[in-house]
Amino acid sequence: MDDFAKALEQHNYEFQKGQVVRGRVEEHDSNGAYIDIGAKSPAFIPLEEAALRGGTDLEKLLPLEEERDFLIIREQNEDGQVTLSLRQLEIKKTWDQVTEMFNTKAVLQVRVTGHNKGGLTVDVMGMRGFIPRSHVMERDNLQSLVGQSVSVTFLEADRDREKLVLSQRAATKSASFSQLEIGKLVEGKISSIKDFGAFLDFEGVTGLLHIKQVSQKYIHNLEKIFTVGQEIKAMIIDLNEERGRISLSTRVLESFPGEIVEKIDEMMANAEERSEKARKSLSQSEESGN
Repeated sequence: MDDFAKALEQHNYEFQKGQVVRGRVEEHDSNGAYIDIGAKSPAFIPLEEAALRGGTDLEKLLPLEEERDFLIIREQNEDGQVTLSLRQLEIKKTWDQVTEMFNTKAVLQVRVTGHNKGGLTVDVMGMRGFIPRSHVMERDNLQSLVGQSVSVTFLEADRDREKLVLSQRAATKSASFSQLEIGKLVEGKISSIKDFGAFLDFEGVTGLLHIKQVSQKYIHNLEKIFTVGQEIKAMIIDLNEERGRISLSTRVLESFPGEIVEKIDEMMANAEERSEKARKSLSQSEESGN
């Protein structure tokens, strides 16, 4: 019982694993540094726990007399000494930031550190992240992106598995969406033609020109009007950022039904002034609808 009482006396329950404590750097040795945290014995921080990105110069990493916060990663040993970490504290803070950015769908800048067949490895505030090839804008030459900074948003942020998956394509789309509005006239290239409509690539995003929005006159075959790679102008008539959908119309630019079939070049040449008229008509119909 006496031994148990002495053990309890030696153990300070104020300092527990996972706790953040304030401490002052007292002394260096070849393996780490001793930190005064107000305990009976100085705490110890191993060299490998002194910085997120590594380093061996304790004078720079932990100057003597410097005060800062530390994370307790191991509770007291038989000498009453706890083990501290700056590296894991920074990781904890970074994960808190990452979780917040993931939840708010934030866009951030990261540096590309390497590449493989599957995609790019990147530095995310000192942690390793991955961009799948399908989410890279310039996927045909990944090597050229190494060392570059790219804008990304999070696809997955799993703290337990320490897994960060990001997308450059989604970040570009998000940034592009913020520049779009209903009634805006856009110019782009037709990327594909389907039975139900044509897809138009513009400003880093893709919009759908539905077959019913091509002309005031019913169109049977879009391939008689458009070709893949053709540049055209169209007006945005609906936006759904959550689903990534952009609805376009050339119908609203027509002066008479079927004009796009007969005079598409003239329509495109005068698209700006036609769009002004169409915008007024669009806003009037919205007001009457309200």
